[in-house]
Amino acid sequence: MTIALLTDIHANREALEACLAHAEQRGAAQYTFLGDYVGYGADPGWVVDTVMRFAQQGSIALRGNHDEAAGGSPDVHLNEDARQCIDWTQTQLKADQLGFLRELPLTAKDGICLFVHANGWDPKNYEYILGPMQAARSMRVVRSRITFCGHMHEPMLYHMGRTERVEVFSPVPGTAIPLSAARRWLALPGSVGQPRDGNPAACYATFDALNNMLTFWRVPYDHETASRKVLAAGLPERYARQLLHGS
Repeated sequence: MTIALLTDIHANREALEACLAHAEQRGAAQYTFLGDYVGYGADPGWVVDTVMRFAQQGSIALRGNHDEAAGGSPDVHLNEDARQCIDWTQTQLKADQLGFLRELPLTAKDGICLFVHANGWDPKNYEYILGPMQAARSMRVVRSRITFCGHMHEPMLYHMGRTERVEVFSPVPGTAIPLSAARRWLALPGSVGQPRDGNPAACYATFDALNNMLTFWRVPYDHETASRKVLAAGLPERYARQLLHGS
């Protein structure tokens, strides 16, 4: 069974449409959403409705920090521009959409996999996996052999053997990676709607659960339209610019 892993969509309709179509073409039978459906982008209502529909059909959908902020939590720290986006987003969403965001879980497990937005050691505080140190911290705490995280907007893969030395693997898009049972793994699919590694193409990953094969993907989409919509909505220009340049 092939699982599509999508995270950090950030109200980018064009990017999500492109990734869903790409995943369907590659035989995805299950979809897992790792959070942050809103913030930065101009189509929060459409994105939330889409994730809601998949969740109603049995897909895993988790809560990210931007979703929690949009749902009304006063405890989520965001910078001034990101907070402006959330304030605007709250005016765009209906009561049932906001309720959906508030009720989403922080984690989910499926077989050997843990799914979480930020990290495995403290999901509710949304600390980042910035490098091997944080990856090791997460993998040492989590019992599941494979952890899939969002939150970071760059695709990355970490693994750890019996010595607990963490190694970093920079994935090549479209190349399947065998996740050996002898190691523990932490995978960051990258951001669907706000990639920040210098490449504007949308990021997501697929996991072949039968053969333990993980593939990262980059999907070109109409980022120019998405960028224009951010400006038309009156949201901070920096988020429109990031869509054009992927940084």
